[in-house]
Amino acid sequence: MSLSPRLRWKLDQIRRKTSRAFLQKEPPRPKLCPSCGTLVGAHATHCHQCGANVNFSLAAASKSLGRLMPSTSPATYAILGVSCVLYVVCSLATIREGGLVTPGGGVLAVFGLGGIRGDVLFRLGASLPLPYNLVQPWRFVTAIFLHASLLHIVFNMWVLMDIGPDIEDLYGSARFFFIYVITGIGGYIVSSAVIGHTSVGASGALLGLIGVLLAATMGRRGLDAQILRRQLIRWLIYVAVWGFLFPGVDNYAHAGGFVTGFILGKTMQQRPPATPEGRKWAYALGWLTALVVVASFVWMALWLRRLS
Repeated sequence: MSLSPRLRWKLDQIRRKTSRAFLQKEPPRPKLCPSCGTLVGAHATHCHQCGANVNFSLAAASKSLGRLMPSTSPATYAILGVSCVLYVVCSLATIREGGLVTPGGGVLAVFGLGGIRGDVLFRLGASLPLPYNLVQPWRFVTAIFLHASLLHIVFNMWVLMDIGPDIEDLYGSARFFFIYVITGIGGYIVSSAVIGHTSVGASGALLGLIGVLLAATMGRRGLDAQILRRQLIRWLIYVAVWGFLFPGVDNYAHAGGFVTGFILGKTMQQRPPATPEGRKWAYALGWLTALVVVASFVWMALWLRRLS
């Protein structure tokens, strides 16, 4: 008499629990290569298809890290999380040193709600005039993740969550993170060289993402590409109006980030890497970018410690 599938499943569950109770190890199972997805043996150390190390490699480390991140758009959510945590840190530091900046009267008072003190932003990595940034180059990176007020971070993170997942899906998480950071750096290089004042925010990186996606959709006549292109142009108009109507907006960082992103969009392949070699380079690019970001904040912390 044959057992039903459901009964066989229940018996298998009972067998596994019994094995654990008596400390009996289950036989090792085959696994997938983290680089190319080929099925390899349970005890294999290298993939027979692409040659990648299945236990100790950038692909394996990325796969292990991916288990801790959301399954969709992990880099976008990581950027969102880091930016929000840093805003909370800046807010607590501002409160400890005298309270959040109180906005003035009038309609524009709402833009100053939850304002961060300038000296706090200076110590935690705001972008400064170019001569200072060249001496303290971590500021090109740390400034991307800092924000000056509640509305500032809310608006920027809104834009990030609106366009970030599309670009991450188009380029892959590793290259998306690289694009975000490198366009932010490009924006602050232009900003610090031209206007030379204190500046923070993700706006340059976000305009870089818009530039990348605009470059990727130019020349395409499909309906989806046309709709996306119109949406991006609307965002560009909104940002331009915002920059000209309200004081304190760093339009040069916007322009620098947008141009950097447009150039990247024209030079990078507009799809996730499909070959093991391509994935290896993408993982290397993503991990290198993450290392630069972490090193920048560590460098800032060491400088801050010497300063105190």
